[in-house]
Amino acid sequence: MSTQTRGATGESPVQQAAKLVGVVFLLVGVLGFIPGITTSYSAMEFASHDSGAKLLGVFQVSVLHNLVHLAYGLAGLALARTASAAYKYLLVGGAVYLVLWIYGLIVDRHSDANFVPLNNADDWLHFVLGLAMIGLALVLARRGSGTHERVQNR
Repeated sequence: MSTQTRGATGESPVQQAAKLVGVVFLLVGVLGFIPGITTSYSAMEFASHDSGAKLLGVFQVSVLHNLVHLAYGLAGLALARTASAAYKYLLVGGAVYLVLWIYGLIVDRHSDANFVPLNNADDWLHFVLGLAMIGLALVLARRGSGTHERVQNR
């Protein structure tokens, strides 16, 4: 493999991106459990639209929401081991976040269906995350291998 497709760590750009995204999700998941960084921490519910806790005072969170961030982070680190898995993590994970964005736009904020919970800030962050993850998968896979097919076969 040429030096253009691997960084100093021996990882492809798509692997490095998946690892970075995973670390960010882990950080966000941990920060969601820290009083002060998460405002109204005592109002945090396990999984309910009634959870009053907000990460950085902006993003509505619950225990479940934080656990999902932690799981996404661990998945990113685990799947960053190969270019193919990293590509799929970014692509599928991004698609999941776009579905979550659409769900957040249509769900009644005060219904039990908003169990994650989600607010407007969460919705638009999910939109940006979805586009960013998909964009990273597509751009970096092509940059690192020359073709999408080579990434899938690694």
